[in-house]
This record gives sequence, structure tokens and C-alpha cells, in this order.
Amino acid sequence: MSSDSRYTPSLIEHKWYSHWQHKDYFSSVPDDREAYAIVIPPPNVTGMLHMGHMLNNTIQDILIRKARMEGKNACWVPGTDHASIATEAKVVRWLREEKGLKKSDLTRPEFLEYAWQWKEKYGGIILEQLKKLGASCDWKRTAFTMDEVRSKAVIKVFVDLYKKDKLYRGLRMVNWDPSAKTVLSNEEVLFSDEQSNLYHVRYRIDGTEDEWITIATTRPETILADTAVAVHPDDERYAHLVGKMAIIPMVNRVVPIIFDTYVEKDFGTGALKVTPAHDVNDYELGLKHGLEVIDIFEEDGTLTPAAQFYVGLDRFEVRKRISKDLDKSGHLLKMEPYQNSVGRSERTNAVVEPRLSLQWYVRMQSLTEPALKAVIEDDIRFFPKQFKNTYRHWMENFRDWCISRQLWWGHQIPAWYLGEEVFVGETVEEALTEAIKSTGNTKLLISDLRQDEDVLDTWFSSWLWPISVFDGFESKEEIDYYYPTAVVVTGWDIIFLWIARMVMAGYEWRGDKPFRDVYFTGMVRDKLRRKMSKQLGNSPDPLKLIEDFGADGVRFGMLASSPAGGDLLFDDKLCEQGRNFCNKMWNALRLLKGLNIVDEEQSPKSALASAWLTQRMDKVLEASIGDFEQYRLSEVLMNFYKFVWDDFCSWYLEMIKPAFGEAIDRKSYEEAVGHFERICSMLHPFMPFITEELWHSMRDRAEGEDCMISIYPKAQSQASELLGPMEQITDIISKIRDARNKNGIGMKLDLELLLEESANTKVLLALDGASEMLVKLANLKQVVVVKEEPAIQYVSFVSGTDKIYLEMPVEIDKDSEEARLSKELEYANGFLKSIQQKLSNEKFVNSAPEAVVDAERRKMADGEARVRLIQESLNKLKA
Repeated sequence: MSSDSRYTPSLIEHKWYSHWQHKDYFSSVPDDREAYAIVIPPPNVTGMLHMGHMLNNTIQDILIRKARMEGKNACWVPGTDHASIATEAKVVRWLREEKGLKKSDLTRPEFLEYAWQWKEKYGGIILEQLKKLGASCDWKRTAFTMDEVRSKAVIKVFVDLYKKDKLYRGLRMVNWDPSAKTVLSNEEVLFSDEQSNLYHVRYRIDGTEDEWITIATTRPETILADTAVAVHPDDERYAHLVGKMAIIPMVNRVVPIIFDTYVEKDFGTGALKVTPAHDVNDYELGLKHGLEVIDIFEEDGTLTPAAQFYVGLDRFEVRKRISKDLDKSGHLLKMEPYQNSVGRSERTNAVVEPRLSLQWYVRMQSLTEPALKAVIEDDIRFFPKQFKNTYRHWMENFRDWCISRQLWWGHQIPAWYLGEEVFVGETVEEALTEAIKSTGNTKLLISDLRQDEDVLDTWFSSWLWPISVFDGFESKEEIDYYYPTAVVVTGWDIIFLWIARMVMAGYEWRGDKPFRDVYFTGMVRDKLRRKMSKQLGNSPDPLKLIEDFGADGVRFGMLASSPAGGDLLFDDKLCEQGRNFCNKMWNALRLLKGLNIVDEEQSPKSALASAWLTQRMDKVLEASIGDFEQYRLSEVLMNFYKFVWDDFCSWYLEMIKPAFGEAIDRKSYEEAVGHFERICSMLHPFMPFITEELWHSMRDRAEGEDCMISIYPKAQSQASELLGPMEQITDIISKIRDARNKNGIGMKLDLELLLEESANTKVLLALDGASEMLVKLANLKQVVVVKEEPAIQYVSFVSGTDKIYLEMPVEIDKDSEEARLSKELEYANGFLKSIQQKLSNEKFVNSAPEAVVDAERRKMADGEARVRLIQESLNKLKA
């Protein structure tokens, strides 16, 4: 162990991570142990480590390390998602900037060859970054949603759904990304209020010279595709227009004025332009009223010849030009600032365009029933539980899932066309067989078939993740052993995109849940509660945090600010606190290692201190069981932190440390090292690097005797008889030190301590070593039991329900002492009042367990005694 007084993470983290990998501790294969599997939420292959990843993977690593130490077959499967839209955009940019190529310059096979090159060069960065955090994934199992195993699973599932009639191709209105030139799911469209303009445009009534109807729109460029004007049937302003027609400006298209209750009379002018090809609601109106559908947008958002004007120009350029042209022609009455909700692509930030498109869909209704039941009945447990309601709402209000995307990077849809007929198979040979069977034409060739150009939605591969990572569609050995997995740790924002779909897939193809628990982490925010983002500049660089504070410090900081399921209010001061905690433990071991050791009989105070610490640690470990089960990892860590910092470092080590120049007996030293070893094992899942370093610095270890594979400690017994007396001893010592400070009496001057005789003080002083401990740590002459208040000059205080007197060799400042006692009395009265209020609540007394009520009654009795004793001291001082 280095003699350095500060722990330096950079000197040891790479060493121990390499050691763990060399020893193959992260690997997992089925055996006769209990399985405990976690599949990583696969980050996008384009991804770089951010704060959300840090939180999510720290939690997973804690759970997997603890399971490994508990003797379970811990399997943490890593991997990445091919992220069709994001990756294709990255590759297109890379080709343009580094190769001077456009996508349109390449054939599909050529583009995919470049895409795989990009993936191999950049696609594994985030997994390498996770290693710096200490993530103990089984890296040999690293999966990729487009590798051979996962791709075969995706194709097999598509074909299976098609054959079960749970998948179809249909013409529907979709969200279209003109930048990526692909359809998007509803969840991939992000809405926010943006500043725009509202254009009031008048349409002339057909057959009149100067009669008009005025509409208001934020999208004047779509006027060129209007095929009706709609008003409410009860709107008296337009009752005279029944059976009339309106003329669309510029294109002079004569369209019907329709009457429909969909229109809101009190919104805008009460008249609505209807563009069935470019608005979801307008499309429904069009179907209802049999309106013409005119599509004026190309896939990139430029105008088609169907628009008649501005052909080839971008939609936003057209918006500028058409507003000027409408103004010149007298059709634009006014333009006013207007704030409206605008949907943008999550991947490209392009404004999404509603578009009528032929796409592939999964019939969701056929998959939801078992998936909903599993969560509602807690066969799959959600943490926190409130997300069950969110899940239920979505599952009961689902839409069919659009799974096709107009991209090249991804799983190409296994559907082949012969004219208008479609044939689906896992291979083109299977599709050809189906085509021959359907047509009766035995001369058909593979070259006669044309494969669908589209690829599948990225989520169509990741919903199979808990099955496909174990090759569950082709092999039984691993899937039967590791499935269902233990828990999935994820953000609540993908409860629909991923969690619900994995549950559906699990029941559809395994007949069982994919995981037993779902732990939803909160969103990482800054200390001002703002969402972290590059735009705000409030998102720290995770790797810089690790460089500054060490991986253990960062892991501590993430957990310290992360209550179960709540948003994480991150402050790097918490990482600094974690680093300081590492230093505290580092110097605690330096203190132990620096002691002189002698072979002699153990001192009573050391034996008492050791027995007490065992009981305290057992109590902390016992309390952690429920917190672990409920995924309250922040609470576990903070309780461990308090125990190590206060009980072990601040008290226990002080209790056993010999006086300057003296030695510690070997048994006391070995007990202290034993306690420290338990602490390292207890803390290892949370802070793996510092604990491994301390573990090996305590004593010589045999080959493979590492903290990482030590047995996770459990409570050794339920004994707790020392906890009360020792709490009183530390309370008395603290109050003596406080009295010395307030009265300017240094620690070198030994004082006499008098304890008023009571049942408590008899038990206290009957403990072998208790008096010696008080004398040593409070620097006393002696500890004496008295039956009445002493005559010497003293200060009094209450510890528990006992009155304590401390000799004062100086004149006591009565005003200061009165103020102290008054403050103590105020606190004691406040505590007593809170207990009395609880016990006066009939609902609590009648419904709480008897043991809980009895405990509160004991607290009230102790509180009353405490108030009485403080009041007596105060009255005597005033007398």
C-alpha cells in the first residue's frame, strides 16, 4: 500500500480492471447455481457515454456484482443497438465529409459496406467507456442488434407474425422525417412550443364576385393541396353556404364546403382548410366525406408537380414565397405571431411532415393481453409502482405499430413482390416457393422477385433482446437457464418503446415474462432541476468526472443524488464527497497498518468495541436487505457511508487505537482488519476499485483471493444488547467534548464524570471495558456513580434518560449554560409533542402493529423523563 496520504484512483483503476478481466471473473456459463441475468439496455452504436448511461450502468453493476458475491451465476450481457436513423445519418455525413460521396452516388450494397466500416471503427466506443466506470459485463457475450444471431431472430419473428396474420401492409397517415426520408413512430416525434405565424387567408365562394370565407393556418404551403373547406353544422355564420363551393387561391381548384362537428366553432375563424394528404385529422375528414387526396410533397419535403407552383423548392422556402404571393393577390388578410406545438424528429431535429404512406404494421391488440396482465398482477414488478398506471394507459390505448423504415441501414424486410402480390419468407428461396405455389408457375426464378426496399424499425430487433442475446430462437440451453432475467434497469421514457414491447415479445415467443422486475431510473438533472443538455451546457463530461474524482467517487455521486425512481439532481460536489470517502477509508487503513502490534492479552475496551461494531454492522446489513429488494440503492449506500464514516472510522478506530507510543494487541488488530474486510465486501458492489485495493493492502492474499469474489456479508446474529449502551457512551463522550469546547477546557486536563445511579447506568458500567473507554476517549480521571447531585462545580446534561455531571474547574457561565439547557429543553419538548400526536391518532394506534405502537409509547416515556430532567437542571441553575 502506498504511503501517500491521498488515494489516487488513476494509479489503481486500470490495474484492477485488467486483473478482473485476466481472471475471467465477468464470464458466465450455465451451471447448477441460481441464475441472475441482466441484459443491458443496448445503447445506440452511435452513442457516447452520458450521465444517463452512467446512472443506469452503475445501478446494473451494483446488482450484478452483489449477485456474483452471493454465489449466483451472475450474467450481465452487454451490446449495442444499430440505431437505423441515427447511424445512417452519421454514415451519410462521414461519407460526405471524408470520402466526398453522397448516398445517391452509391448502390445499396456499396453503402452498406461503408456503413459496416463506420460501425467497426466507431461503434464500440461507448462499451469501452463503460469499462472505465467499472462495468463488469461479460464482454465475451457482447451482442449487436444486426449481428448474425440477432438478425436471424428478427427475420424469423417477422415471418412468424406474418403467418399468424398479426402483421400486415397498409396505406396510413404517418409521421415523416424529410431529412432522414423515413417514417417515424409517434414516440420518435418530440413536440415543443415554437414561435410561428398564423396566416389568415380568404377563399372566394364559387359563383360570386366578392363573397369570401376566411381560414387561418400556420402552414400556407399546404393550401396548394386543399380539397375542401369545413365548418361546423351549427355555425350560423356559414349556414347560407350549404351546397356551396369555394375556390382555392392560386390553383383555382373548386372544392366543396363541408359541414362537420369536428370543426370547433370558437377556434380561429370557425372555418377549416382540409388537406387530406398532409394532416392526420384532415385525412380522416377526407375519408368520411369522400374528398380527393392531393400529395404535393416529395420525400425530402420539396414540392411535386402536383402543387403546380414552386415545384422543387423546399416547403419552408415555399412558405415564405406563397405568403408574399397571396398578399399580392389580395388573399392574405393578415399575418400574426403565433405560438404552436411543432413536432420534430428525435434523431434529425427536422420538422415532421404528416404523410400518406404504404407501410408494414404489427397488430398490437393480439399481443397486449398477457403483457398487460403480467404487470397489473405484479408477475412483473415495477419500481416505482406508479409507472404501472402509465403502462396500463398505453396498453389500453395502443395503435398498430408501424415497423417499416425507408432506410438502407437495418434489417431489410423479408418480403418479395411479384407484381402486386407479396410473398414472405426467411429467405428468398422460401419466398420463391410460396410464389410458385400461389401462381402455379413453376418457371419462376429468384430474379423475377423484387425484395421490399424498406428496413425494420430498430425497436423490432430490441424488443427481442432478452431472448435473442441468449440465441433463444435457435438454442435451448442458455435461454432455458437464464430466462427470465432478473431485472431490467432503464429510464421511464422508453416504457412504451421498449419495456412494453419486450414483455409482449416474451409472452408471444417464450410464453413467459422476459424479466421479473423493472427498475425505472429518474432523469438526470442539474442541481437547478434542469434537464441536462448540450444546448444548456450543463451536462458534464462523464470521462472528465472519472478523471477528476475516480470511478468510485463518480459512482458514489450518482447514487448519492438518486432516490429510487426519482429524478437525479446531480452536483459534482457529491462526486467530491465520494472521493473524500475513498480518502477516509484509505487513511483508516494507513492508521491501522501504522500501529505497533504486540502479542499480549486483549484490552477490555477493544473487545467491547469489536463486539459493538459487529452488532452495528449486522444491524446495517439487515436493514439493507429490504432496501436492496426495493431497489433503494441510494439509501443502502448512504447508510453504509454513515456506518463506515461515523461508527467505524470516527468511533471504533478511536476506541481501539492505543495511546501515543503504545502498541495494540494482536487480537484487537486482527479483529479490526476483519471488520475492515467485511466493510470492503459490503461496499464492493458500489465502489469496486478502492475496496479491491484496500482488500489487498490489508494482508497478503493467495492467488485469486480477491474482494470481487469474496462472499457478500450477511448479518451474523440478531444480537443488539450493546447498541443502546454504546450509543449512550458515544453520546456522553460527544457531550463532554462539547462542554470542554464551550468552557475552554483543553483535552489534556482530566476531569471527573459522575453518573446518576439508575438501571441504565448500572448496565452501562457493568460492561467490561465501558469505564476504560469513557476515561480514554473523554480524558477523564474516573467515572463515578452518585445517588444525588454532587456538591462540586459541574455542568449537567441528559443522556438518554440519565442525568450526567461533569466536573468544571472553571467558573461556569450561567447565562451560556441556561441558554444551552433551554435549547435542549425546546428540542426535547418538540420530540415529545411529535410522539404524543402520533399516539393520539386513533387510526395509527388501531392499525399499526402492536410492537410499533409499544415502541412509540416507550419513546414517549423516555421523552417525558428527558424533559423532566432537563427542566430540573434548568430550575436549579435559575435558583
